[in-house]
Amino acid sequence: MASTPLNALNAFLAVGRRRSFAAAAVELGISSSALSQQVRQLEARLGVPLLTRTTRSVALTDAGQRLLERAGPSVDQALEALEAAAASAGEVTGRVRLSVPTISLSTVVTPILLRFAQRHPQVEVDLRIEDRLVDVVAEGLDAGIRPFEAVERDMVQVRLSKRFRYVVAGSPAYLKRKGTPQRPEDLLDHDCLNIRLPSTGARYAWELERGKKTWRIPVRGPVLATHEGVLMEMAEAGVALMYAFEPTLVPRLNRGTLRLVLEPYAAWEEGLFLYFPSRAQVSPAFRAFLDVAREVTAERA
Repeated sequence: MASTPLNALNAFLAVGRRRSFAAAAVELGISSSALSQQVRQLEARLGVPLLTRTTRSVALTDAGQRLLERAGPSVDQALEALEAAAASAGEVTGRVRLSVPTISLSTVVTPILLRFAQRHPQVEVDLRIEDRLVDVVAEGLDAGIRPFEAVERDMVQVRLSKRFRYVVAGSPAYLKRKGTPQRPEDLLDHDCLNIRLPSTGARYAWELERGKKTWRIPVRGPVLATHEGVLMEMAEAGVALMYAFEPTLVPRLNRGTLRLVLEPYAAWEEGLFLYFPSRAQVSPAFRAFLDVAREVTAERA
């Protein structure tokens, strides 16, 4: 990559978004040393430090944060315009950058991606699977997917799923051995698989509700994890009860390897939503993705 101000700016944006020289180098297809040199040249040209580097981390300075927020969208649009100019007439090209939570993958994201890839093969979808609250503007993303309550109200929101429940489930073997809880408080006497919140590292207190009354139960048990997949396997093996997004349990519920308990107390969630800035200039690639997402969601409804 030739050393020009625009290339150096693009190099900085990649590092700033990824917070990693190694990850940004892979994204741009250059060496970490070449990338570092590009960023140093840009800092020298501007006369201010943009990044704070240590052996373990990379952070933005105030000047770097301002540059990322102001220049990022414009550079992305310019690169997408170049790709569009080189494309065949009517062909959509470019890149769609999304942040999605684990619970959305099989039920929401995969059906949309399958159709989108068939219809727009020249568009690359950069899918970042992360169970934390993400500022899509600051991180240079087109959009994110989150439950309704986690979406900021100044964002455009597009529904991708029906309302769903968070439920408690256990294997027949566990329920035979330990009994079936009848009230939320009974969970305190059961082995439960704990969820660690990725954003804070705290244990998640299981939330239940009935009518206007709600419970937050500080359960305890043999395993604490951030990923639902391993917890489902442990629950299916009869180790303990688990708390989960109901649609992800459907195959195991249908097979009978897991059973719902405390159903009258299941907590309802408004649904999963695609969100993006209300003032964003939507790229042709993201517009195409949005159209496919709405189409697939309408059919599933």
